[in-house]
Amino acid sequence: MTNPKSLQTLLAHTDYTPPEGFAAFPVPIHHASTVLFENVAAMRSRKWQDKSGYTYGLHGTPTTYILDARLAEIEGGTHCLLAPSGLAAITMVDFAFLKTGDDVLIPDNAYNPNRELGHWLESDFGITARYYDPLIGHGIAELIQPNTKLIWAEAPGSVSMEVPDIAAICAAAHAHGVLVALDNTASAGIAFRAFDQGVDIVMQALTKYQSGGSDVLMGAVITRDAALNQRLQLAHMRLGFNVGMDDVYLVLRGLATMKLRFDTHDAAALTVARWLNQRAEIATMLHPAFPSCPGHDTWKRDFTGAGGLFSVVFDARYSEAQTDQFVDSLKLFKIGYSWGGAHSLCLPYRMQHMRQAWPHKGTLVRFYIGLEAPQDLIADIEQALARLD
Repeated sequence: MTNPKSLQTLLAHTDYTPPEGFAAFPVPIHHASTVLFENVAAMRSRKWQDKSGYTYGLHGTPTTYILDARLAEIEGGTHCLLAPSGLAAITMVDFAFLKTGDDVLIPDNAYNPNRELGHWLESDFGITARYYDPLIGHGIAELIQPNTKLIWAEAPGSVSMEVPDIAAICAAAHAHGVLVALDNTASAGIAFRAFDQGVDIVMQALTKYQSGGSDVLMGAVITRDAALNQRLQLAHMRLGFNVGMDDVYLVLRGLATMKLRFDTHDAAALTVARWLNQRAEIATMLHPAFPSCPGHDTWKRDFTGAGGLFSVVFDARYSEAQTDQFVDSLKLFKIGYSWGGAHSLCLPYRMQHMRQAWPHKGTLVRFYIGLEAPQDLIADIEQALARLD
């Protein structure tokens, strides 16, 4: 525009561009719904599928592309898509690879919203969802039907903590041409190398360790296969999934310290779990590093850590009301879902309502060990246990 601009136009348009050469550690935050093109030819030729350019905010900005690339690198993949939550990421996978008449297998220890999504697929979409023993290993081959298209796994289970043999499940699945998707949130892509075990698709709830601040909801789906990624991209677009750039920035900021935090959570959780394991009030320790945890030998073989999450089963002599009182009596531990942040959490679960077969009679209580001093957390648990009698 060569004519002088009115004040109102100046408020919306400027000829100013900042000088080049600015550099800093933080990734710039690019907010955008509308993306601008240099000309019509650029608009018509630009493709969003290969991430070689920008077309619309829904398909990404430089900020999301950077997080995509870094998450893929951490996990050992090559492609990554972001979703508004971990559950949204699971939904993206299901809608990318399942249609009416198909069958999906879900582990009986899965994150409960994944189970609920399975029920929804069955009731409203004509997709059968069946649940299997997470320790089934090669035996899963006997459950695979001609219409089975996808097998979900979770390692370890986020409540009951069983550790499946992912390599065995993948080998059996691939022999029948079935895809395996893994919820790898508990290991954050740090303690378990899923693609090396044969997994086709990895889901991460970035809400957890990647964020580390208990203030972001986000998920990711990561693959090594371009054809699988293309189908995921179409589902991502058709579902209209997007994430906020400020949240992307927070996850990017958390990545630099993620392993340091994960290792600290891991060490502290082991300290607290070892102390709890000696208590008469506890019947069973469900921490992958303990022989009492189902799949412990698989964990020793395939994993390098467990993070801050574990569960215990209280002795059956304690009623649900008593274990609820124990949880209510904790002071440093707060009552809340999720994990991965700085603050310790504790939750009781009614496992008979969640599992098809649950062998324990006592109440299961899940602990997440944050970044507080382990001895302070132990003292808090001790004073709460004293209130059981």
